[in-house]
Amino acid sequence: MNSTSNRSRCVDQLINRASRSGRGCFSRAFFLAALLIGSTAVADQERPNVVVIIADDLGYGETGMMGNREIPTPHIDRLADEGVRCHQGYVTSSYCSPSRAGIVTGRYQSRFGYDINPTGKRNLLPGAGLPITETTFVQRLNNAGYRTGLVGKWHLGAAPPLHPMKRGFDSFYGFLHEGHFYVPGSIENGVEHQNVLTMIRDSTMQPGQRVQTGNLIRGNYARMSEPLYDQDNPILRGTEIIQESRYLTEAISQEAVDFIDQHHEDPFCLMVCYNAVHSPMQAKLDDCEALHRIDDVQRRIFAGMLVSLDRGVGAITQAIDEHRLRRKTLVVFLSDNGGPTAELTSSNAPLRGGKGTLYEGGVRIPMVWSFPGRLPEGITEQRPVLSLDIAATALDLADLPTDPQSDGISMFGWIDSPIAKSHEHLFWRMPGGKQALRSGDWKIVRSKKGDPVELYHLKADPAEQHDLSGDEPGKLRELMNRWQSFDSQMPAMDTL
Repeated sequence: MNSTSNRSRCVDQLINRASRSGRGCFSRAFFLAALLIGSTAVADQERPNVVVIIADDLGYGETGMMGNREIPTPHIDRLADEGVRCHQGYVTSSYCSPSRAGIVTGRYQSRFGYDINPTGKRNLLPGAGLPITETTFVQRLNNAGYRTGLVGKWHLGAAPPLHPMKRGFDSFYGFLHEGHFYVPGSIENGVEHQNVLTMIRDSTMQPGQRVQTGNLIRGNYARMSEPLYDQDNPILRGTEIIQESRYLTEAISQEAVDFIDQHHEDPFCLMVCYNAVHSPMQAKLDDCEALHRIDDVQRRIFAGMLVSLDRGVGAITQAIDEHRLRRKTLVVFLSDNGGPTAELTSSNAPLRGGKGTLYEGGVRIPMVWSFPGRLPEGITEQRPVLSLDIAATALDLADLPTDPQSDGISMFGWIDSPIAKSHEHLFWRMPGGKQALRSGDWKIVRSKKGDPVELYHLKADPAEQHDLSGDEPGKLRELMNRWQSFDSQMPAMDTL
């Protein structure tokens, strides 16, 4: 039981005991109870807030904080200037759903067999989502008195038992599947919108062909046609279907600001899960026009989507500032996986690979931790930081017991020591026989079942261009044994 619950129980016991003993005792007990209630309020005021902002499919090299000067991202860059910019920030999968399962539990999702990435109607299957055997770190905070909210994309189950409000969130605004159109409409009934420029995939066209009609562009620029993202996937407030007319990135940003305005007097945990910059490619016309210097229209739409996301990050941090919460609020910004370049132009430079691979471009992502006064400011951290560390750090901040099953490490356990190590080993497993392990500066990768295992030295070769498996057979064998040792702890993968 947490300390707030213990104090409440003591208050009840004092008042009940005093009411049986007479008026004088009751007055003294009431005074003591008031002190206990006051101490509870002070404790609540001192408990830090947690805000986690997740971008979707944002490549490693796309923000100003990572050196990109093509697309302005001043608000994300400001977070980096005020905090810790992680040049070796990692997620546990290069697909959305398993990566998010790791983030909310603080455990490798492979530990509970959840390596799948449900899409389309597979989201409706009972087993498609975070297993009910798992407890989110948000649930633990909620049990300790935090107000909790999720705004945006869930993608961890559409069946009723898997709904966010059954997993520790007091409130939810957003959608349950992997993606959503940014404005009303769909491919079936027309996505053309007067204020938005849309580009969708159409594999029936000739490779490389593009055709524009009004504000809608069709093109064969990736391996498949645009999915029907909105099918069986409405925008929800709680469990109620709503009709959303706002550009979805802006709606998510405003809903996040509203949550902060409503709960700023309480300790809170807010997860803001943008679907930007995930397809479909839809950007506001005025943002595209402001980026007219970018010649390629596909790239220009992507840039407009990212600019809107960055503006949302600015609105969220401004709301935190306006309530004078900046020095008592941890803000973490990250992407859920690397960018799919052909689909979005989302660059993972200078890294190899992207979404769906276990090369660095698939699992090393832009990541910032900002907490003025509690974390170092304006530093670039070169030690590995894992998305699982968010859960461990949040529980540490709330003074809650460490989850004994956690694979994450609290940032506060090592960040102030220049010689302390964070994660010595990082493990990945994905369907199709994909596997990888990082140990120190060494990493093995297998792209699919039957392929040879490759070996890279990341400090000397972060772009994974020089396979050293033939030169270092002993190191290759060592890392393969470590991967097998990790994998032996994991159950079989779930299948849909």
